[in-house]
Amino acid sequence: MSNTQYETYEPYPAATLPYGGAGHPDTYAGHPDTYRPAYEAEALLVTETARQGAEPERAEEARGAGGPRPGRRDAVRRLLPQALVVAFLAGGTTAFVAEDKAVELTVDGHPQTLHTFADDVSGLLAERGLAVGAHDMVAPAPGTELTSGDEIAVRYGRPVRLTLDGERREVWTTADTVEGALRELGVRAEGAYLSASRSRTIGRTGLALDVRTERAVTILADGRARTIRTNAATVREAVEEAGITLRGQDTTSVPGTGFPRDGQTVTVLRVTGVREVREEEIPYDEERTGDAGLFQGTEVVERPGVPGLRRTTWLVRTVNGVREKPRRESTEVVRGPRRQLVRYGTKPRPTSVRGADGMNWSALAACESGGRPHATDPSGTYGGLYQFDTRTWHTLGGTGRPQDASAEEQTARAKKLYVSRGAAPWPHCGGRLRG
Repeated sequence: MSNTQYETYEPYPAATLPYGGAGHPDTYAGHPDTYRPAYEAEALLVTETARQGAEPERAEEARGAGGPRPGRRDAVRRLLPQALVVAFLAGGTTAFVAEDKAVELTVDGHPQTLHTFADDVSGLLAERGLAVGAHDMVAPAPGTELTSGDEIAVRYGRPVRLTLDGERREVWTTADTVEGALRELGVRAEGAYLSASRSRTIGRTGLALDVRTERAVTILADGRARTIRTNAATVREAVEEAGITLRGQDTTSVPGTGFPRDGQTVTVLRVTGVREVREEEIPYDEERTGDAGLFQGTEVVERPGVPGLRRTTWLVRTVNGVREKPRRESTEVVRGPRRQLVRYGTKPRPTSVRGADGMNWSALAACESGGRPHATDPSGTYGGLYQFDTRTWHTLGGTGRPQDASAEEQTARAKKLYVSRGAAPWPHCGGRLRG
């Protein structure tokens, strides 16, 4: 509310002359109860004085004979300027009174009566130093012609930073109280939450106002529906107003921080959850290196690979009694895999061994190992097609274990052994070489 004080304009600084009863020189138009304006009383006094000064001259002229005397001409000469002055004053005062208007100006509910020479409302506002803008109200509108007795109202606009049911906007009002602003803006305030009292005054700088109207919200929880009327600011507040408690991992079907809308249905989700930890192997890589000392097709595992270990934590939730699909929460590598190192032969294989070709090597292999290249005897001492012991195998140029070499390499080294020692290394099955 504005505290501006307005001075009352007084167009008549001179005291009003007294007036009398009937027959009195100040009586206006013969009516003793009628006010005679000061400017008419002044003109009447001047005229009366001039009349009284002229009467002796006229009497003397009537007594004389033969035309007017010099004294009479002087009297007329003296009265003429006075008559002209009286006529000028009377005409100017009449115009002054015709332009002056008595009006009532009300600014933000504060009325005052004043006199103005302005022709229209715009002139009056400019005369009083009142600037108005697009958000202000002036009635009648600026530019309207003024006449005496008019009433002019000015109400200044005030900005209101209004948050209505969660939606923010800036509006303007010419009301000077919260209640008046709500009524002017058409906001239904019955049962609503207001951040400021209805009677609070809105200054020219405006104010921030939060309004939450009453809404009907249905809460579904534990197999039961509850409909409440609320002006809660959040869904969680509405749930609490319905007498429902959220515990642990419980949540709602819409965000708890959201604004509850009129007619909205909110479902309470009873949530229980457990974490499951699962471990899985991480496969190892293999690094292969060529070895010219090994026959082609021969591979030797120099360092066995070791798989790694990965640990994953899964969140398993049950919502309102229904188990959901597990959700991976975290993963960590407990142990990284170790690469396996393998050497493979690049040396060309001999096509034959002199003195051993033509022998029945398949029959010997069938007798010794059942024809299985990777066979091992129960003691673990002998292995391969021809059941080499490790020492003999290395003597023949082999590496690693004989049962890990290819069938071709095993046969080639068996032929070398036969050339140097005959069938003696195979006392039970050697005779089949010639079969």
